[in-house]
Amino acid sequence: MLYILFKYLITPFFWLLYRPKVKNLGRLFFRGRGILISNHFSLGDPIRLAMVAPRPIHFMAKQELFDTPVKRFFLKGVLAFPVYRKQADMVSLKQAMSVLEKNHIFGIFPEGRRSLTGELDSFEKGAAFLALRCNSPIIPVYADPNWKKRGQVRMVVGEVIDPNAVAKTFAGRGVDAVTDAIRDSLQNLKNELERMP
Repeated sequence: MLYILFKYLITPFFWLLYRPKVKNLGRLFFRGRGILISNHFSLGDPIRLAMVAPRPIHFMAKQELFDTPVKRFFLKGVLAFPVYRKQADMVSLKQAMSVLEKNHIFGIFPEGRRSLTGELDSFEKGAAFLALRCNSPIIPVYADPNWKKRGQVRMVVGEVIDPNAVAKTFAGRGVDAVTDAIRDSLQNLKNELERMP
């Protein structure tokens, strides 16, 4: 599989060059399904997460990136699948659900687009909906958007979010409550990272 080849060939060089500092890395070592969420500030975000996570991550990528046979081959080989962002895309949603139903890891950036400022943007509700629909834990990760200036990749992995436990306390607005919990978690991780030496 291209993903395995890519990961195990590139990962040693990634760790050597960028010396990742990942606080609470052990929280990424878990079994079963999971939704990995993170802030989004560059096209390289999925690659950095894949280099750090011990298990393969399936990502959605905007349809425009699949515009040539070579790109399609590469993106599908690294477990990405297309999503149409301008409309409700049931095909990509069902594919994400299939990933979770097989007890794999699905990665998603709840902001839906790259932040131009590096600050957290408004959040979409897709991650919360999937988590509730598939009974999947959410693992939040905040990555330093200023890593190039520091010359080091830095991340903080947060505590697992149980979407059902969150939704139970807000009857009738579970998706909104889980979305709020996701944003609060990433904001807290951002604050924690900024306090790191």
